[in-house]
Amino acid sequence: MRVSSGVRVLRHGDRRRRARRRRALWGGAEVLVTLGVLLMLLVVHQLWWTNREARRGAERQVEALEREWGTGGSGAGAGAGGGVVSPTDPASPSASSGDPGATGSRAPRRSYVPAAAPLRSQAYAVLTVPRLGLRVPVAEGVSKADVLDKGYVGHYRGTQQPGQAGNFALAGHRNTHGEPFRYLPRLRRGDDIEVETRTATYTYDVDQVLPQTSATDSGVVRPVPRSLVRPSYGYDAPGYYITLTTCTPEFTSRYRMAVWGKLVSVRPR
Repeated sequence: MRVSSGVRVLRHGDRRRRARRRRALWGGAEVLVTLGVLLMLLVVHQLWWTNREARRGAERQVEALEREWGTGGSGAGAGAGGGVVSPTDPASPSASSGDPGATGSRAPRRSYVPAAAPLRSQAYAVLTVPRLGLRVPVAEGVSKADVLDKGYVGHYRGTQQPGQAGNFALAGHRNTHGEPFRYLPRLRRGDDIEVETRTATYTYDVDQVLPQTSATDSGVVRPVPRSLVRPSYGYDAPGYYITLTTCTPEFTSRYRMAVWGKLVSVRPR
């Protein structure tokens, strides 16, 4: 039988090829949808679940420290700020001594010598920043797995402890895992930063904010803190400092920011 030249004959091979293309396109679409769902779940895990779990764990740790301090027990709080009252300590800041750490009538007139260094990853103090509504444990070291990812703030090992002459330097996450330092840029000069230990509460006042520097700028945590990248930020004289560091901008770890404060009062428990 002759077929008109204007009519296309659809062979079985053509049908099979079209069917294979449709299956390939459908399969690719399914893969893309699956990947999208997995990425969405990952984002939810990072931005919501890790924050929720870390914050709950940090809150429980603060409550545990408060219970322990209330009973006068030794342990988690004994490492920093605890120990012997030393009114005659030559390193003690005094408003009348001209010490760089003393600022006005609120300057502390005695310091508290630590009895022993806290163990690595041990929670031993509570950081409170009223402007940020923040109350979070301080643990020894800046390990991600053992400290920062738990929603804690970490103490840079090798820097001073609360109330000691020098620089008490801390780090915390800006995003995910409790993100305790997410709103650090909101701090302003004169804002209070409190560090509570088993035996005393140390109050620092925010003095300077370094908005951005290199992630390797070690000068910000030196005993006399001063940026090595932006040397117009920092100090020239010894004193009683606190440093809060975190990543910047948000959701990146390319740069660091730092907030510096000076010790203005020590209140025994």
